[in-house]
Amino acid sequence: MDAPTEEEKPCVPEAKTQKTKRISEVLCTPEAKGKKTKINSKRSPVLKNTIDTWAAQCKECCKWRVIPTQEEYEEIRRKFTDDPFTCNKKPNVSCNDPSDLEYGSERIWVIDKPNIPKTPNGFKRGLVLRKDYSKMDCYYVTPNGKKLRASTEVAAFLGEHPEYKDVSEADFSFSTPRIMADTLPQSVAGKKGSSG
Repeated sequence: MDAPTEEEKPCVPEAKTQKTKRISEVLCTPEAKGKKTKINSKRSPVLKNTIDTWAAQCKECCKWRVIPTQEEYEEIRRKFTDDPFTCNKKPNVSCNDPSDLEYGSERIWVIDKPNIPKTPNGFKRGLVLRKDYSKMDCYYVTPNGKKLRASTEVAAFLGEHPEYKDVSEADFSFSTPRIMADTLPQSVAGKKGSSG
């Protein structure tokens, strides 16, 4: 068995290496919730694997803290290497408080890369897990509702819409989080082996 990479090693407060601290998005999956998500169409409801919880790991105590909104999460992720998350950045929370959630297989976890730019105002960034659990797909929704799935589409959209002259292609990242294989449902984990 290979030795774990720095990113996979457990968080050890004494080590204080930034690579062991993580920022994560947690998926709301059919296996975890047992619910169907309705979509606005004439089709029947479908199961949808989308992010429903954002979390960051404290650099001091290694506890996971829920981040209440995607916007706050993106701000933390944007500067994660230079300004790592600590429990005291949440109001009325310290390292002495119990963890907000525990890493485990009750839900599928995906670990984000740090320093991804915050989504520009008016745009929305989305991630969807593929049905085969192989990877996630990233997209942006523009203020007028158009879905952009690649950097070339972003460039074309910005070129066609001079009203967004303050928005740059560099403000968009289609980088996707790593799916944590040890949190995949048993039925999938056995087929896939390792993901990431």
